[in-house]
Amino acid sequence: MLSLDQCADQYVLALSPRAAIAGLSNRALNADSYLREQARGLSRRRADSESALGVRPAVVVRYWGGEPRLLADLARRGVRVVRIEDAEDFAGVRRNIRAVAAALGQRAAGERLIESMDWRLAGAAGAWRSRGALYLTSGGATAGRRTLIDAMLRAAGLTNLAGGVGYHEVSLERLVMKPPSAIVEGFFDAGADAAQHWGFGRHQVLRRLAARRAVISLPGAVLGCPAWFAADGALAIARAATPPGPGV
Repeated sequence: MLSLDQCADQYVLALSPRAAIAGLSNRALNADSYLREQARGLSRRRADSESALGVRPAVVVRYWGGEPRLLADLARRGVRVVRIEDAEDFAGVRRNIRAVAAALGQRAAGERLIESMDWRLAGAAGAWRSRGALYLTSGGATAGRRTLIDAMLRAAGLTNLAGGVGYHEVSLERLVMKPPSAIVEGFFDAGADAAQHWGFGRHQVLRRLAARRAVISLPGAVLGCPAWFAADGALAIARAATPPGPGV
């Protein structure tokens, strides 16, 4: 089997026997690749027809990767392509795991992965006792309802203060005038340049707010793919919970 992008890499590495992996994406060893250590020693290939078809894969896994010509070539050759779908909750992640596991002939491995994810979610449940929090990336984005980030916050017992549906930019004025009681940072490990890109790098007020209100900073490796390790993020958020004060 062959993986066409970094998210697909994680599924293939977790669910496929190592000897059956014909190739991973060129981003498999990047710092934000969750299973990058498991990817060492495996072939990496470009997501184009010449490179991908050369290994004659029986199954191809993709999230977003693969140029249109490659996908058309795979279809003409009868290669099965299984697509990882966007997930707005952990039920969607379970569907992804089962779909990829079935395509790879690894249903039992898929169920074990789901069991491990659910164990982490059970460990995270209710930790923050409905305290409000805002998710914030280094680029100034947040996540409202119907996002996996929202599901992660709720899994740890937080109330998402973002409002709205999907991903959108945060209002600087809102943050200053009505600061959240807690901030969950995301993608701040991408490097100093990314963190400096938006207000936290340019506005003293926001830097002070982040220093006071950030309860955890989640790495990109657990955020960039609708996969089981989002539960690791939920558990990390839960473990950052502070004991409630008197009368709370």
